[in-house]
Amino acid sequence: MKKSLFSRLAFWHKSNTKGKIGIYVCADKVVAYRQVDEVQDKDLSQTELKEFIFDGTNWSSFFTALSKEFGSAVLQVTLSSSYYQLLLVDKPNVEPEEMTQALMWTVKDMVSQAITDIHIDYFESPQQNDAKLTVAVVDKNSMAAMVLAAKEHDMLVVGINIEEMAMTNLFWEEPQAKLVISHFSGQEILLTVVRQGELYMQRRVRGFNQIDTVSAEQMVSGMADDLSLELQRSMDYFESQLHQAPVSSIELLINGQAEKLAELISVNFNQEVNAIIAESVEAKMAILALKEMSRDKVDVVGGQT
Repeated sequence: MKKSLFSRLAFWHKSNTKGKIGIYVCADKVVAYRQVDEVQDKDLSQTELKEFIFDGTNWSSFFTALSKEFGSAVLQVTLSSSYYQLLLVDKPNVEPEEMTQALMWTVKDMVSQAITDIHIDYFESPQQNDAKLTVAVVDKNSMAAMVLAAKEHDMLVVGINIEEMAMTNLFWEEPQAKLVISHFSGQEILLTVVRQGELYMQRRVRGFNQIDTVSAEQMVSGMADDLSLELQRSMDYFESQLHQAPVSSIELLINGQAEKLAELISVNFNQEVNAIIAESVEAKMAILALKEMSRDKVDVVGGQT
């Protein structure tokens, strides 16, 4: 079964509403990026990107503020890692239509919540011979509250995504794989390998939670080399274990000293190392959420758990 996460965490069909918004939901804020089909407001460029304070639970308050700012719209959501858990499991030997139910029983002893309180989804490697699945676990009540609150404010959630899958929107048309280093404030670094809109590998790396706040001097004193070692491990795994050609470049999506870090890392690799241009990582994630909508792969799930 070759469906990715974003296409199965949608709750309703798309509508013909013109406004489109990509939102990235963090633990303490939500960043929204808007696109409209017809630009009538000359000052639109000043209001396309907006940040909202969020307490993690009060969806109604957030959507009140969002609708006041942007009006009616369809939404594509990307969740930060604090809202979900990823589990790597053996792929059940069942028919595709039975996969979700089988996975519920597989993960029931791996999560702290009762299975009646979670919604799960899964994705798999583009390599057809992979015997593993990655299962995403979210709180069902929280997601339902979000979708219902959006609907009450004349907004329609057409898809819900996670950080790992969002990275596939960076390089749709690139035929060669790229290693992306992304970091969100206070979290572990996320390493992903993407190619032509597919996620080939994902890995969280500890020890760099504050990389967005360190000085250039601290990077020179060893952090860049430590990170380079982790990158090399991931690249070795990608080539030797997944039997893939080397990545064509290393891409950094971090706040702080991104260009300096790219410069320091580049001396350790033959590949080109680039700092992805972005106002902030959070803003880029909202833009990538919006970009997800243009892939036109949003389906309907009808609340399957």
